[in-house]
Amino acid sequence: MSAATENAKSHTVVDESARAVFLDVDGTYADHGVVPDGHVRAVRAARAAGHKVLLCTGRPLSMLDDEILGAGFDGVVASAGAHVKIGGEVLLDRRFPAGLAARTVEVLDVHDAVYILEAQEALHAPPAAMERLREIIEEHFRHSPSGAAAILGALRPVADLAAVPFAKVSVFASPVPMSRLLAEIGEGVAVVENSIAAEGRHSGELYLHGISKADGLAAAIEHLNIPREHSIAVGDGENDLEMVAYAGIGVAIEGSSPQLTALADRTAAPPREEGLVAAFAELGLS
Repeated sequence: MSAATENAKSHTVVDESARAVFLDVDGTYADHGVVPDGHVRAVRAARAAGHKVLLCTGRPLSMLDDEILGAGFDGVVASAGAHVKIGGEVLLDRRFPAGLAARTVEVLDVHDAVYILEAQEALHAPPAAMERLREIIEEHFRHSPSGAAAILGALRPVADLAAVPFAKVSVFASPVPMSRLLAEIGEGVAVVENSIAAEGRHSGELYLHGISKADGLAAAIEHLNIPREHSIAVGDGENDLEMVAYAGIGVAIEGSSPQLTALADRTAAPPREEGLVAAFAELGLS
């Protein structure tokens, strides 16, 4: 865990039987931005039973709309572990250092990549790429206009992106593989492919090396005074590997990668089948 995680302060007193549940958003809690009614009920029932339920997502806070947040949560681990907020208190807020941020933007622009710089306050993109971004995002969320609206509504064109503080980068299209971008940016950055990569584009998320959702999970449970063995993490993507491995109980969504499934203690059906309803019941959360 990072130094920031180790220094997070604990002061919340909870029942010893309480569990802390961490839910990935895309492909776990929501399907292309749409949250099944059963998942909303499951979250509310778990919280009513005294458990803590938090989102643990690659999205920044600025990309979480009312559709996602409507059930009510005890906190959010955002930007794949770079930002943690519980009850209005920010526990972690890590962003790209200025030099690394400038180098990342320079490499992306040299290759004419279509990307978004993700900050908790807003999403930032090159003005010249706005139309291409809109086309890609609307196509990806063609069956869920609300999912596209959550991103596009927070998007802000900025001419001087080198001056924008950000926690993560989403690359929606690149003429060169993500591995080449990573090599040219150099040390300090890591990459994970995102779901748009399945559409035939070079795409993925660039984030600070050494940060994972497990850091956010650790900071949150320390703050909540909930032991690690009472934590539950549910996810479906490559950026969920660390948190599923770290949590007391790890749950992988059916159809996840073999690596994630192997790390998990059990599986749950995908959101289109309201898989969290059965999973929460089996785990005694409601």
